[in-house]
Amino acid sequence: MYKYLALGARVARQPRLFSTAAIARNAEQDMADKIADVVRIQPLPRHNETTETKRARLLYQSRKRGILESDLLLSKFAKIYLPKLSHEQLEEYDDLLNEQDWDIYYWATNAEGTNPCPERWEKSPIMAMVRQIAKNEAREIMRMPDLE
Repeated sequence: MYKYLALGARVARQPRLFSTAAIARNAEQDMADKIADVVRIQPLPRHNETTETKRARLLYQSRKRGILESDLLLSKFAKIYLPKLSHEQLEEYDDLLNEQDWDIYYWATNAEGTNPCPERWEKSPIMAMVRQIAKNEAREIMRMPDLE
């Protein structure tokens, strides 16, 4: 933890700012972040998926994102809008769900200081509906909607 400096006849103790292990962990994390930026896993193609199967899959994917904030926001969207969406709108929502969870959340809440919303989603009617839910104008406590 400390390194020693010989100063003439005295030895001074000086704390180390970073341990070798911490530097290695930071380097590994930096590399993982760079790889994540370059490598993006493509979603599985679903060529013969019926509209009702797609609705069921999107409902599940809306509820099981892995980040509570996204789960709450998208599960409420799914409860309200999924039954009403056309096949083309379902395709667009499916594409949105392929984005990173935190990006979706930040775009929906218009969070400052984060990655800006891409133009594709900025002009999207689906994103407008998600943003309407994120506003929570009724000031209700958000919770996961019940499955029917």
